[in-house]
Amino acid sequence: MKILLDEKALNDGVQEMARQINETYGNQPLTIVGVLTGSVVLMADLIRKLKMPLRVGVVQTSSYKGTERGTLTINAEMMLDITGQDVLLIDDIFDTGNTLQEVTQRIKDLGPSSLRSAVLLLKTGCQQVDWRPDFIAFDIPDEFVVGYGLDYNDVYRNLPYLAVLEPADIATTDA
Repeated sequence: MKILLDEKALNDGVQEMARQINETYGNQPLTIVGVLTGSVVLMADLIRKLKMPLRVGVVQTSSYKGTERGTLTINAEMMLDITGQDVLLIDDIFDTGNTLQEVTQRIKDLGPSSLRSAVLLLKTGCQQVDWRPDFIAFDIPDEFVVGYGLDYNDVYRNLPYLAVLEPADIATTDA
């Protein structure tokens, strides 16, 4: 694997994103909704840097099998009641944008007072939608990455850095 972002770079990027979110919301109560499973590490690090009163919930999505995109599925059974709440949707990566756009629309249908989004990564040149998340920690090249919550077939989420998955890594994992 080739390390794309080391632990320090990730921490610095999350710290800067937290600063922007704190500046945007001030002391206003906020409901965080993390998109499982990839956002777990980002969400844990980010919420400890936020200063306003927080509620935290999750929604589960999946759209990948290995490195291939498949059909999007969304399970919102663990969602908090967000009616009339200011909501920040947190996801790991914004590549095509289709997942976050669909989740955002479904959350809007639940009646939040406001809804913004934050992502760790924006994959350059892959977007198929006309909008961007409100808060982005890093722009990255169009490569398949793992670590810091992102996976390949549910492996590598625990890496404390972000790495580009190479063919030899895939072969080892698939064996």
